[in-house]
Amino acid sequence: MKRRTFITGLGASLLYGKLVAVARSGDPVSAFGKHLQPVGRALEMKDYYVWCNSPIEGPDGKIHVYFSRWPAARGMGGWINCSEIAHAVAPDPESPFEFVQTILSPRGPGYWDATTCHNPHIQHLNNRYYLFYMGNSNGRTNTKRIGLAVADSPYGPWSRSDQPILEAGPAGAWDDHCTTNPSLVHHPNGEYWLYYKSWNTAEYEQANGAIRGNRKYGLAVAQKPEGPYHKYPQNPLIDFSKLGNNKQLEDAFAWYGNGRFNMLARDMGVYDQQSGLYMEAKDGLQWSFPSIAYYNVAHYIQEPPPAPHLKRYGRFERPQLLMHKGKPAYLFTAAQGGQYMTASAFIFRIKP
Repeated sequence: MKRRTFITGLGASLLYGKLVAVARSGDPVSAFGKHLQPVGRALEMKDYYVWCNSPIEGPDGKIHVYFSRWPAARGMGGWINCSEIAHAVAPDPESPFEFVQTILSPRGPGYWDATTCHNPHIQHLNNRYYLFYMGNSNGRTNTKRIGLAVADSPYGPWSRSDQPILEAGPAGAWDDHCTTNPSLVHHPNGEYWLYYKSWNTAEYEQANGAIRGNRKYGLAVAQKPEGPYHKYPQNPLIDFSKLGNNKQLEDAFAWYGNGRFNMLARDMGVYDQQSGLYMEAKDGLQWSFPSIAYYNVAHYIQEPPPAPHLKRYGRFERPQLLMHKGKPAYLFTAAQGGQYMTASAFIFRIKP
């Protein structure tokens, strides 16, 4: 792993020129985006916001979803200080999901995940279930860390790490603020590649405008799913800050297929604030310039006007894939709104 990435390896002027050229010729839609067919909302819960829906097919043939939820009374901002991770099951991705139980709750003072459990990302590896997630200890962003819970069955019981599996970088580093949004890929060479989001504390505190900080993506590598994870020395891999105008990305989901690494993410200004991004890389390091993975909610369905308290209404976030025989079969996202005007899962079928 010696080469610089596509994003960091090109100068700002070249990237900006390419961005302008793409915008003038129309937004490029990825092949992935052309195969999406909306199924609709799922996991609508009267008293909760539902977010971060990570699906997997279990040995029972059922679809298991691990998701974040927090009390509706806490508003959208409750994700940072009172989220828990729960489990639901359905016979197939297009049937109603039945709540099973809460599997990870904030553990209280003295623990790294004392105040929230969020960002679940499920993997089945070596006949075990690995649930990567983010926790924090003070209800704020600066203690967000990635941890791990492990079980022999999709129904648990779950054993979670006493310490985070990926710490933030030293003061002044690009990732000194936090580690969050985990996405794991089992590399063809046998290694475990963990992609993660972070940003620099000084940039976060000095930022002006609606979006704070400069969210970037890095990589950590391990020989076992449990770790230890070692950060790639040429991080960050993906950095849109040189494009100007506070362009960023978040919520990345990475997978390996068709002889390449693939990534979905939420756009934060490359094209707009409403779409999803698709990128690919032959080596998992040098990522292509993004194309559109999916559009906003209104592109696919009609929904009622938003309630005044919903500020993210109209966009899909936290993309996660349900894989079937090694190929993407369904896209699970999160979207504000629904019958209770909180937030729920929203599912797309991926047509062949």
